Amino acid sequence: MKELLQQFAQYNAWANKRFIDLITGLSPEQQKQEVSSSFNSLYATLLHMWDAEEIWWQRLKLREQIIIPSISFNPVMQEVAEGLTSQDNEWVNWVNNASERQLEHVFEYRNSKKELFKQPVAEVLFHLFNHGTFHRGQLVTILRNTGVEKIPSTDFIQWCRRGK
Repeated sequence: MKELLQQFAQYNAWANKRFIDLITGLSPEQQKQEVSSSFNSLYATLLHMWDAEEIWWQRLKLREQIIIPSISFNPVMQEVAEGLTSQDNEWVNWVNNASERQLEHVFEYRNSKKELFKQPVAEVLFHLFNHGTFHRGQLVTILRNTGVEKIPSTDFIQWCRRGK
């Protein structure tokens, strides 16, 4: 299980970086152009992705007070990009250094509705990395609707094939 989670953590960081590199190269107007989606812009979607990764990180670290970037301050796109990249790297490092026992450990947390849950860390990690894939799909649609034609492929198989 650890090897698969290591791959997913690395893949998640790689795929997010590809989008971050593209989106930070766009104009601020394109970054915040409103499009019908779960989150209405490239900026809002990346910010949500960072929020989610931060929330799960803090839950895993058993922090009593969760600090959510979008609520704590009003970051500019570069801060969102740096925050998400930094958090991606934290996940990669944590998974690389985790033991099988840590991955199987059942921990307790409360969701945003204050409901209590107990789950193995591995399940949460699979959810987290899948969550990123879902929102990267939305980024593709938003990018196309803002006129961007050259969009990087971030399929897992592309990550597996890189450098081969």
